[in-house]
Amino acid sequence: MFEVLHRDPASKARSGVMQLAHGAVETPIFMPVGTQGSVKTLHPDELDLLGAQIILGNTYHLWLRPGHELIRDFGGLHGFASWDKPILTDSGGFQVWSLAKLRKITEQGVRFQNHLDGAKMLLTPELSMEIQAGLGSDIAMLFDECPPYPCEKRYAAESLGLTTRWARRCKDWVSENQPRSGDGPQRHFGIVQGSIWAELREQSARELVELDFDGYAIGGVSVGEPEEEMFRAIDHSVPFLPEDKPRYAMGLGTPPQILEMIGRGVDMFDCVMPTRVARHGQAFTLDGPIHIKNLEFERDSGPLCESADPHVARFSRAYIRHLFRAGEILALRLLSFHNLHFLLRLTALAREAIHDGNFLEFKESFTRRYTKA
Repeated sequence: MFEVLHRDPASKARSGVMQLAHGAVETPIFMPVGTQGSVKTLHPDELDLLGAQIILGNTYHLWLRPGHELIRDFGGLHGFASWDKPILTDSGGFQVWSLAKLRKITEQGVRFQNHLDGAKMLLTPELSMEIQAGLGSDIAMLFDECPPYPCEKRYAAESLGLTTRWARRCKDWVSENQPRSGDGPQRHFGIVQGSIWAELREQSARELVELDFDGYAIGGVSVGEPEEEMFRAIDHSVPFLPEDKPRYAMGLGTPPQILEMIGRGVDMFDCVMPTRVARHGQAFTLDGPIHIKNLEFERDSGPLCESADPHVARFSRAYIRHLFRAGEILALRLLSFHNLHFLLRLTALAREAIHDGNFLEFKESFTRRYTKA
């Protein structure tokens, strides 16, 4: 399923390829987020134009609306959303943690009131796997509990124990039901937890590796902790994960953070930030982010960035600023496309640098310019 092709001699960065039911995915890779089965403002053909190899769907949201049974009857999320390349679905655990009301966690699962109409719900490890089987994603994430930051070590340890027990139940459900994605097997990733404590991260990684999943994610990051704690969570997890399985840092980050984590041995990334900030007028550029609505761009005839895709580069900064001020939807579409292109191009260049053996030099050069350090 996963093969490491090249390793950078001066860091832990590696490039590889995942073989999934709906195609191959080259790593390191950034995965655009399609929460409701759609990457906000973009058509699937535009995702193809971007070179997106794999996108995300959100188990919690799609379960509540329109329901996984309906999506299953339309040929799974691939058929429903007209996307024929790989899809990864999360377990729903993070959304229950962040969105639901009156949440109660028990050994059975999580009881909560959903954020749409307040209806009482119960999400269990088995149901999370069943929903994702109905969605037919290429990669399904195990149901876990994401501890908040900050939290007491005792809570983090108890939460970790629950996550491991739930992982075993997910494994049992998968073994019994053998879910598919198109014509191939659905793959399943465990999620390393443990908050900020190194020994808990190691324990979580070792316990999940014993269960032998297809890949491993590092969860409980980007939940309010300082950046240095986020990097430490990566460092306290990666050494205990198999070399021959993909590693996924969930829900982050900025362009420099992505390069930093590639250098620490992470292969996969996702984040809603590129499209979210785009809708507020922020664009990534090689010289750092800009806010296109600012007055300084009123007469700027240049493209958003010298690395912009031709799909966007044909428009001036002045024109895109005008679109925002006029409330035109095209403004949101152009910046969303641009920001995703920026991150997909960044990971493509990272793969190239790893192949050439100069990733560390590439990372440092990019970061210096981006952060104006």
